[in-house]
Parts: sequence; structure tokens; C-alpha cells
Amino acid sequence: MLEQIKKILVDTASVDAAKVTKEASLKDDLGIDSLDSVEMVLELENEFDIQIEDEEVANLVTVGDVMNLISEKTARV
Repeated sequence: MLEQIKKILVDTASVDAAKVTKEASLKDDLGIDSLDSVEMVLELENEFDIQIEDEEVANLVTVGDVMNLISEKTARV
């Protein structure tokens, strides 16, 4: 799953793949801004066939948070 998220971040936000770790902060470490965040969420929804609510996006601080949310969403399916 980390590799899929890494690919999405590299493709949508031109993030340095080497910086993408579970502990990496989306904003501080990876430089994800609000526009990048919207694109990232759209790609995550497509890739994992899930819906991510706006309130949930606000809680995504690290790559690990993204992974946890995806795990929760895909486990419910």
C-alpha cells in the first residue's frame, strides 16, 4: 500500500519518492498544499475504490494517517 500511495504522491504533487515514509508529514515534509491534497484524494479514491469525506481529509497529517484511513475504508468493503 505504501508503494501505491508513494506513486500517487509523486504523480500528483511531484513529491520526492525518497521522502515518502509512514512518518512523513504531508504538509511539512512533503510540501503537500491544499490543491495537491484534493488531487491526492481523488487519486486515492480511484486507486482504492473508496470515498474519502472532507472531514477525514482534515485528519490526514502523515502518510501513515493516509494508510490507516485506506485500511479502514477497504476493510469495510
